[in-house]
Parts: sequence; structure tokens; C-alpha cells
Amino acid sequence: MTGLPTAESTRPTAPGRSRSRRLRDQVAVVWLLAAVAVALVHRFVPASTWLMVHLVLLGALSHSALVWSEHFAHTLLRTLPDAAGRRRQDVRVALLAAGALAVFLGVPAQVWWLVVVGATLVSAAVVWHGVHLVAVLRRALPSRFRVVTHSYVAAVACLPIGVGFGAALAFGLPEVWHGRLLVAHLAVNLLGWIGLTVTGTLVTFWPTMLRARMDDRAELLAREALPTQLVGIAIVTSGALVGWRPVALVGVALYGVGLLWWGRALARPLRAHGLREFAPASVLAALVWGGVALIWVAGLLATAPSWAALADAVPTVAGVVAVGFAAQLLSGALSYLIPSVMGGGPSVVRAGQAWFNRWAGVRLVVINGGLVLFLLPAPSWVKVAISSAVLVALAAFIPLLLGGAKASGRARRAVMTGDPLPEPTPRRPWSVRQLVAGLAVLALAYGAGVAADPAAAGLRLGGAAASATAETGETTRVEVTAVDMRFEPSTITVPAGNRLVVVLTNGDQAMAHDLLIGTSRTPRLAPGETVELDAGVITESVQGYCTVAGHRQMGMVLDVVAEGGPAHGAHAAPGAAAAASGAVIGPNPSDELGTVVDPVLPPLDDVTVRRVTLTVTEVPLEVAPGLWQTRWTFNGGSVGPTLHGRVGDVFEVTLVNDGTIGHSIDFHAGALAPDEPMRTIGVGETLVYRFTAERAGMWMYHCSTAPMSSHIAAGMHGAVVIEPEGLPAVDRTYALVQSEVFLANAATSPQDARELDADKVVAERPDRVVFNGVANQYDLAPFEARVGERVRFWVLDAGPNRASAFHIVGGQFDTVWTEGTYTLREGVGAFGATDGGAQVLALQPAQGGFVELTFPEAGHYSVVSHVMVDAERGAHGTVAVTEG
Repeated sequence: MTGLPTAESTRPTAPGRSRSRRLRDQVAVVWLLAAVAVALVHRFVPASTWLMVHLVLLGALSHSALVWSEHFAHTLLRTLPDAAGRRRQDVRVALLAAGALAVFLGVPAQVWWLVVVGATLVSAAVVWHGVHLVAVLRRALPSRFRVVTHSYVAAVACLPIGVGFGAALAFGLPEVWHGRLLVAHLAVNLLGWIGLTVTGTLVTFWPTMLRARMDDRAELLAREALPTQLVGIAIVTSGALVGWRPVALVGVALYGVGLLWWGRALARPLRAHGLREFAPASVLAALVWGGVALIWVAGLLATAPSWAALADAVPTVAGVVAVGFAAQLLSGALSYLIPSVMGGGPSVVRAGQAWFNRWAGVRLVVINGGLVLFLLPAPSWVKVAISSAVLVALAAFIPLLLGGAKASGRARRAVMTGDPLPEPTPRRPWSVRQLVAGLAVLALAYGAGVAADPAAAGLRLGGAAASATAETGETTRVEVTAVDMRFEPSTITVPAGNRLVVVLTNGDQAMAHDLLIGTSRTPRLAPGETVELDAGVITESVQGYCTVAGHRQMGMVLDVVAEGGPAHGAHAAPGAAAAASGAVIGPNPSDELGTVVDPVLPPLDDVTVRRVTLTVTEVPLEVAPGLWQTRWTFNGGSVGPTLHGRVGDVFEVTLVNDGTIGHSIDFHAGALAPDEPMRTIGVGETLVYRFTAERAGMWMYHCSTAPMSSHIAAGMHGAVVIEPEGLPAVDRTYALVQSEVFLANAATSPQDARELDADKVVAERPDRVVFNGVANQYDLAPFEARVGERVRFWVLDAGPNRASAFHIVGGQFDTVWTEGTYTLREGVGAFGATDGGAQVLALQPAQGGFVELTFPEAGHYSVVSHVMVDAERGAHGTVAVTEG
């Protein structure tokens, strides 16, 4: 007995059926294209990771599950739908698409009612689909494989529950409940709606794709596995909701047992026929990644210290599911199904399917090998290059789909006219040539990532230390551990003339470290990594150190004492003399500023749960006209985005570390224990930080990883404005963050960008003091106002060291609000005076507030910190006031 009857023999033949099917498949392709588009511009899209995952899972995969489960149910039960039934299915497809679109718009925009509407439409479409499947079962004659439709009905029962959990997550919940509900949401939607649909379909579809005989036990195994899977889902969900992770872990294990029991039926057809086409190879790869994700979740349930920590890891797991499982499952299944259902005879079907087999091995190697490389520790630019290669390999399915459709059309016309139709040459997806080509693509991508950031990838800078005395020919080998901002041991003794080899291990839990001795340097080591540094022949005493900005100043130095040689000499730490000089490097006055940070405070809306993603990057930016520095940034800007809300709003901040060292975040606007939300995360990791704004203020947020002064000075700071109740509207509102810039005296990056000089941070000698990250930018692009307008300036002093005295030359403030209280309100002072005024808003580092004033006449009013040396360093701007 073979598997599912041939696609040609089971293809519905009612008029318009084939065309309708193709149009409905195009909806899945549209969602996949949207996911690709978001991936390309993800840095500029709110909630981009969530959106990419859901475009694949809720969009493309759920659509295909709805369409193809009905197709297989009708085929196996031999109850073909009539024209009215097909029209009803079209309505269900449209409902699902509309609901998914509403969710995709509502969650990033934080419009909860739109999320609820979308979730309701999605649930309605799927429940209607389930009712239809039950009706089909009741009127069908007894037949084999009714268990397939039973699986579909069980899957349908799961989705509305999972959608409800998802809508609740979008509303915003306390951190512990967020983690629990997230696990329940994944269990019901992925293991239930998607998992049961997939396992039910593959009972017959797997041998059909392989063109092999079905395992005679397939139906029985599926019948026996289904209750186990359902009980497993129920236990996972219940354990998550009550907060018992061991119970949830038992549920995952039970579901896995059901999968293994069902999966026994897949082995015999595979052994009998092997993988000869892209479709089954891609589906098999998807199943492997699905298993990896299930084991991963089980590991998190067993080891995560809290539900919140487990939730932090979910985006990575969800990405694996979306790319490794869902995208490969879709491309594999549709590669077989679309040509088959379009029909036209075996030769026409083979002509279409041949297109999907093109470069199959290359695509499979790049997708799966790239996903493995992405999950391994690697510099951020390597991850970017690898993920780009994977994206291209996945997106290749879409032009191949178009090519296959055209090939099927040409073949169909040839059959109709009687012209000879050449048989496509079968190509195995694992041919040596294609495997080598796939590996070459990955190697090129990896090399491109290394080239983009050689230091982070570990390329040595320069050669070994020069030899000034006779070499002994002997080698001194020392093991050193970097931990807690120090090297252990901190001093090593080497006979002069010996070659020194240091075996360096990074013993920190989250921070990256390296070691520079003379001109020999290790790569930046992730936590737990070990590397050997050949420091060359040691001829004199030298001090090595960690080159990560600020780490040397925190004490990460390694004294190498040359026994019998001179004291510290030519190999003294580079840059020390420049750091001691305090030289200030000014900008070229003829240069123009490339980008101006918009100082207008974003307006308030009615959202009460505010979600934002802050991605850590290290990029060259202008800190003054014509003067560049490599900045550590939140979202790639000179200053972190200003967040704006009201008392009582919930903020859900996702921190993504795309830098090259560990980072963290601290929001002064929230009050909660710092242990978990403010912890340092490693490169490539993600953290979710939730807090409720309970008090008004202009609050600072910043990286809190040691040394904090260097991380803040490098650009990792921003503001949260929580308005006091009853704050009156004004004509214009600006937000300014004052901070300091410390420039190394040597350019080592693109655009002649200078690095952070951590010695200057410690010595409190800034080169520039700036508003919103760039010196003098608001002289080139002034603030705007009209005579008589009321203007509010929110100001935060981010430091890290210097106070601010915010002043507007020619203006007087009649309202001053600082650190949660008014000291002056429209001329009324704290002691009842009615004609009061203020000349400065005085702020210490991390303090914030606002001032208000009106301008009496047109002109140009200078905005300064009245610590005048800082105004001269760049804390200066202009208000251009015009007639009303």
C-alpha cells in the first residue's frame, strides 16, 4: 500500500478550484514576503522580532494550516466540497487574514482594542473551520485515516485559547505572569494548533512526498499518540498558569513521548526511499529543529531561575521555531503541494516541482548550517552576515515558486498541443557540489562579518613583541583568568629573553574581556572562552591590560615583570601619554553636521502599555560637526530615544545586545529589585525589563554595567518623561539630555572615528559637553518658537560627572519643575510670591525637570549650560524666535 493517492488523482476538479487554491496560497506568500521585508529593516520597526516571528507563524503557517487541513480532510474522507463550500472557505481565509493583519498592526502600535479585534477574527475563522471539519466527519463514510481529521479538530480547539493568551500578553502583565502566560501561549499555539496539524498531516503526506510505501502502523501510531499529545499540552498549560515549572516540564516530556511514538511511522518510508527531492528534505530539517526547540524549552523549564528569566529566552527559541521549523516546513510542503494541486498530469507536475529542487542542497546547507552558526557565540557582525545569508536562502523559495508556476504553465500548454515535453533531470539535494557550494556561502558570510569587525572577531593587531635582548629559546607559559574586573594572577614573572604564552580564560558570567601585551592582543572573549596569547619574547617589564573601554581604569591590568631585564619601558601601555596630556581635539569649523537629533518631545497618546526595543550597537557617529567617535548606543542614535508616558503606564523594554561586550540597562523611572532586570547580558542576548511608572519626573535610563561611567559616557543613556498629573498644554515642547564626550587622541575606526578615552572619564576631563549627544547641533538647526508662544524645555543631566545650569540668554523662566515638584509656577513661588522668575534650571548628574517661558520679541536666544566652560565645549544652542 502506498501513501496518499497521487496528487493528480485526488485533485478536485470543480471549475475554478485550482485557481482559487493558487490565490489562497498567495496569501501565505504575502506573509512570508512581509517577514522578509521586516527582517531587512528590523532596526527601524517597533517590536520587529515579535513581528517577524508572528508573520511566519500566525500569518503564513496558520493560513496554510487552515487551507491545507481542509484539503486533506476532504481528500481522505472522500467528500469533495461544492461551490458553496468553497466560497465559505474563502470567507474563512479572508477572516483569518484580516484578523492576523489587525494583530500585526495592533501589537507594535500598542493599540490593544485592535489586538482584541484581530484575535477575535482569527478565532472565529478557525472555530468555523473546526465546525466544518466536524460536519465533514459526520457525513463521511467510514474510512481509514479519520485520525487525521481528528487531529485537525483537536488543533482547532487549541487555537482560540492560545489566541486569548496572546491578547492578554499584548495588554501587559506583571513580569511573573508574563512569563507564565507566555509559556502557556506557546504550548497551546505551537504544540497544539501547529503541532497537531503538522503531525496529523504527515501521517499520509510524508510517504507521499517521498513517493514511498506507507508504514502499515502509521494510522495506529497516530491514533495512540494523539491523546498523549493532548494530555501533554494540557499539563504544560496548567503548570505554566499555576506557576509550577516542574509540572510544565512533565507536560513537555509527555508531549515529546507522543511525538516519538508517532514519529516511528516516518522512519520506514525514509529508509525505503531516501531523500531525493527538496520537499521532504526541507520538511525533515523542519522536524529536527522542532525537536531542538522542544528540548530547548524543556531545558529552560528545568534550569531557568524564574519565569521572567525563562521569558527572556523565549524570543530566541521563537526565532528558531520561525526560521528552522516553520519557514522550512512551509517551503518544503508547498514545494510539493502547489505543483501537485495545480495538476495537469504527471509530466506537468514534475516540471513544476523540478524548479523547487534547484540549488536544493545549497539552500538547505545555508539555512540549517547558518542557523547553527547564528546560535553559537560570535561577534555581532558575523551574526548579521550569517543571518543575511540564511534570509536569502529562505527567500529564494519565492522566485522559485514563480518559476515553477511558469514552468507548469508551459508544460501544460505543451501537453495540450501535443509537443514533446522533456523530463527534468532529478537532482539529489545532498550532491557534493551543492554541499560544497553551501559551505562556501557560509564561509564567505562568516568572513564578511569578521572583516566588518576584525577586533571583535579576534584578529591579532600587530605581531609579537620585539626582542631587544638575547633570546633564551625557552617559553614561559602562564594561565590567567579575567574575573570581577581583574586578572588573576595580576603579576607574572618571566625570565628576560623567554617567550611568554598566556592562556587567558574569561571567568566572568556576562562581560567580554581581552588582553593586550605590547602589540599582541587576544580576541574579545565571551564568558567561559579560553585563548592563548603569544606575547613574544619578553625583554623588559611591561604592563598588559584589557582594552575594553573603562576596564583598564577599573583595575584590569597584568604586570609582566622581566626578571633580569629593565623596568617598564618601550612596551608601556599605549595611549598613556596622550591620556595624560588632556589635549582637546576640536572640530573643523568648515564641516557641516550630517544628522541633527530631533529635540521635539514625542506627544502623548492613550496607550497604557508602552513597548520599546532598545538595541545596543557600536557605531561611528558625529559628536560635533566633523568630529566622529565610535559610540555605544541604544538604537544607533547619539542619545537613547526619549520615552514619554503618564503615571500608571506600564513600560515593557526589550534590550537586545548587538554590541561586542556585555551591557545592561537601568531605568530610574521604575522601582524594582535590580538583580534580574538590570543584570548584564552577553553579546547576542536579550532581556525584557518591565516596570510601572508610579511617579512623575524626567528620569534617566542608562547602561549599568561596570564601569558605569564609561558606558554612560560612550552614549548609553536616555530619558523617560513621566508627566505630572494636570500638566497644562503648551505651544511647543523640547527634550534635551546633557552629557559629556571623552575622545581618545587616535582615530582607529571608520570615518576617522575616535574611541572613548576611559582615562579622561576617570580624570573628569571631557572634550565636549553636548545636548542630545552632539555638540552645537542646535546652533546649526535651532529650536523654533514664535513671539508669545509658551515653550517648555524638559532637561536631563545624564553626566556621567558634570552638573548642568540650563539657561536661555535673554529669557526668563516663570515655571520651574525639578525632581518631582514645582519651585516656581507661572511666577508663583514656593512662599507665595507672585512675581517670581528663574534664570537657570540647576541639575546634578541624573537629575531632570522642566522650565517654561515665553519670548517677548523676535530674535536669536542662546541656550547654554551656564557652567560656561561646558557651553564653550558644545553645550550650546539657539532658539530662533519669529513674529507670531
